[in-house]
Amino acid sequence: MLILILSSLRTRWVSLLGSFVAVALGVAVMASTVAGLASAVGASGRAPERFASSPVVVMGRDTLTVEVRRGPSTARVSKKLAHPHPVDNQLLADLRALGPVKMDGGGRRDAVGVDAPVGAVRAVVGGRARVLTGSSRRLADPAAARDAQQLVSVVALLGTAAGVTGFVSAFVTASTFAFVIALRRRELGLLRMAGATPGQVRRTLLGEAGVVGVVASAAGCALGVWAAPWLVRALVEGGVAPTWFTLREEVRWPYEVAFGAGVLVALTGAWTGARRAGRVGPAEALREAAVDTGVLPWSRRLIGGLLLAAGLALLARSLWTDPADLLKRKTYTTQPMILITAVAALAPALVGPVVRLLVRLPGACGLLIRENAATSVRRTAAVAAPVLVTVALAGSLLGSAWTVAGARAAEARERTRAQIVVTGEGLKVPGVPGVSGVSGAAGVPGIPGAVVSASASTAVFVREGGTALIRSDARAVRDVRAFAEVTRLPVVAGDVRELDDRSIVVNEEWERHTVGTWVRVWLGDGRATRLRIVAVLARGTGDNGAYVTAANAAGAGVDRLDVRVRDGGAAERARVVAELRASGGTVRSAGAWLAEAYPRMGVWGGGGGQGGDRTRLGLFVVLGISLIYGGISLATTLLMAMSARGVELRSLRLAGATRVQVLGVVVGEAIVAVGAVSYTHLTLPTTPYV
Repeated sequence: MLILILSSLRTRWVSLLGSFVAVALGVAVMASTVAGLASAVGASGRAPERFASSPVVVMGRDTLTVEVRRGPSTARVSKKLAHPHPVDNQLLADLRALGPVKMDGGGRRDAVGVDAPVGAVRAVVGGRARVLTGSSRRLADPAAARDAQQLVSVVALLGTAAGVTGFVSAFVTASTFAFVIALRRRELGLLRMAGATPGQVRRTLLGEAGVVGVVASAAGCALGVWAAPWLVRALVEGGVAPTWFTLREEVRWPYEVAFGAGVLVALTGAWTGARRAGRVGPAEALREAAVDTGVLPWSRRLIGGLLLAAGLALLARSLWTDPADLLKRKTYTTQPMILITAVAALAPALVGPVVRLLVRLPGACGLLIRENAATSVRRTAAVAAPVLVTVALAGSLLGSAWTVAGARAAEARERTRAQIVVTGEGLKVPGVPGVSGVSGAAGVPGIPGAVVSASASTAVFVREGGTALIRSDARAVRDVRAFAEVTRLPVVAGDVRELDDRSIVVNEEWERHTVGTWVRVWLGDGRATRLRIVAVLARGTGDNGAYVTAANAAGAGVDRLDVRVRDGGAAERARVVAELRASGGTVRSAGAWLAEAYPRMGVWGGGGGQGGDRTRLGLFVVLGISLIYGGISLATTLLMAMSARGVELRSLRLAGATRVQVLGVVVGEAIVAVGAVSYTHLTLPTTPYV
């Protein structure tokens, strides 16, 4: 058996080239992405910078811990506060009694460095604050939160890339192995006539697949070792990962996982074809004509139909119960794969009718192209499989991302009536000298001839059903009347103008969202309170957050001014813009701010500007993987198909066809195959998923 397997591999290596390349590329991409993923998950972060010279750092409390139900028992869950507590005066005095205390420039009190024994510091601090030592001191750096957010983006990007790679690899490998076995049906018939049992035929084919899988996986791991550092450098240079992010070369398990996955994909891809080959009778294989028959057995029809029904059912359920679920990256990235697989399973039954219906080419070459593509459906489906995956993924990912981003941008435009927007940290509020925060500021900010609404980013936390602590991003507004004049919120119940220090505006995603209902919430600084719902906003695409007043956002500094000029003249607007520059922020027109804050395309998170560039880079990394994979797999599959068509092509030459005509027939068949199966994909709802 082993001699037969090795001899077959030596003489038929061209026919197995497509499977080898498909497995090797899949393993290489999976190894590099999983290696990057492991480096991101286990990243230690940059060295402490802010208090690098202090052995101990005391940081104000920055988490909210609440008890929730977990079955018959309770558990404590924690969430990051929007506004960490400062180190208060009493604690600061106690720390100074232990040793020198270091405060950074500007008098920031969220953390201080202490030159004292850590045991003594812990004894003094108790539960009033956090004590950081060693590498944990970096958590007090301003860049720590940004680094953590970037690492989340890296994990999401590489996780998606690894998942897409695994899907494409399994898809293309199964298709190429099935095609290889179909090309060898006469050879398999001879083996059966020579006395080989169905089990021996299956074991021979699976043995070949196993050898191909092992060798291809080893080659893919070697390629992945080279590609992983390049991938990490690309993520850093593209701004997706922090500048200090590097590959953890000592971690070897991603390559072991990729190797095992490659062998498993090869064996799984060959299993169905091997089972079918074992059922071929000797005389049946020898009598079979070149025209493909029985290409879609009942089992494949059943699987394809079930997958199609499941994909459509998931889509219908989301539309009926929770349409907003379709806006989530995990949903519109993974669920279309079910429909893609369904189309691929049913494609052989649709190729012939679609080709005969759509393809109308003149001349003898046109007739040959049309009939060859329509009758050799196994070859047509195998050639078009890589393109099918690439087109389907590009349609679902790009289409969904653009749709979601466009919807968010449209909602943002509808929500604002401001003409000018000022953004920045700790903005000085016009009309209130010396005030750069929200909490505790008296008076109504403003500029003569303009309405100025000052607001700050904050958050509120609510315990839903007693089982989960949910964080909702919110904005804290100073002047509710001015805020109502510069915004156009999608209110479905209540009145935003009734917002006061004892109330809140929520959206339909909240478990309790009835006007007049009192809800227990925790504010951005962790304070617990009860607020009355005065207005409810539409669910939207996720940006319709909650709204509270400045009194319920202690510690939040003004970070946005929405301005509407009463007299829309150019001179008046220029005067208002000049006065707004004293706020210390970036002054832009509302249109420019919307274009920056809501870029046209986003997949792995919000944010504009550089953040929008990062999301675009992440999207094209995933699609680039599919494109390169599909292109190389298509080339090797065509080469594999040509290796079995020598007699057919020589017959065309003997019949009088020129070399150019033969080449035109081969190229035309490939184009028709790609076009037919891609059209089959587009006729089913795999692209317009959102």
